[in-house]
Amino acid sequence: MELRHLRYFCVVAEELNLTRAAARLHMAQPPLSRQIKQLESEVGADLFQRSSRGLRLTAAGQFFYEHTLQILEKVEVTTAATRRMARSKRRLFGIGFVPSVFYGQLPLLVRDLRQKDDVELTLAELTTVQQVQALKAGRIDIGFGRLRIDDPDVEQEVLFDEPLMAALPADHPLANSRPTLAQLADYPLVLFPAKPRPSLADITLGLFRRQGLKVSVAQEANELQTALSLVASEIGITLVPEQVKRVQRDGIVFVYLDDRTITSPVICSRRKGEPPSDIMRQANTILEVLVENRRTGRYP
Repeated sequence: MELRHLRYFCVVAEELNLTRAAARLHMAQPPLSRQIKQLESEVGADLFQRSSRGLRLTAAGQFFYEHTLQILEKVEVTTAATRRMARSKRRLFGIGFVPSVFYGQLPLLVRDLRQKDDVELTLAELTTVQQVQALKAGRIDIGFGRLRIDDPDVEQEVLFDEPLMAALPADHPLANSRPTLAQLADYPLVLFPAKPRPSLADITLGLFRRQGLKVSVAQEANELQTALSLVASEIGITLVPEQVKRVQRDGIVFVYLDDRTITSPVICSRRKGEPPSDIMRQANTILEVLVENRRTGRYP
């Protein structure tokens, strides 16, 4: 399957007429019809319903069309960004992150690097496992996550251990206390992210399991904001890293746990043995200051 097949398909899906689509593509109708048939054969599904009245997208065709538009848009954006970078001679620097680390100091690292004229930043929301894969493939240069991954090609540095807090509905019985895990286990749990795993969800479940506590998972959510909305709706409670308390949400309170040693690490991952580039050295210098701010409580 080539990009031209996807472009042909989108034009036919928009025109729902092979004659008009062929004219728009500046090609003859028979080869266009053959290309669409080949695409359907490769996909393994009929993308169009054909009748004397013309063409209609099937349910599979509508699904394929919506996702093909996203693919083509991504290709266009990536191509344009590559051209800009080539013209400006800027160096690419990729950062991967899990959402729960983006509420504290990390945005300042991004801000400071963006101010450098010779750097083109790319940001990717990835789990720690995905960050390791992206580092090895060269898609990112540094990652920020919470899981320790044993991989010979990647080095990890624990920047700091972050206390976990309970996110509770505002009128929850434990809202004005420092609850224990045993107390929290009595209430339904909202777990996030639901996938991909392993993730912070597994860290959360492991905390209860190590204390011999069973929890009832009321709902799983892929996004932190969705999890907080579920808490505000009184579906359940959830555990979040301390940085998340900076999120202002109606109907939610964040409370520290009775045991302040219950933490989640913030881990920086880099390719092992790779000499640091100028950009990486700049990033490391900024990161040292930000981590020190975090450790000493000097928030921006």
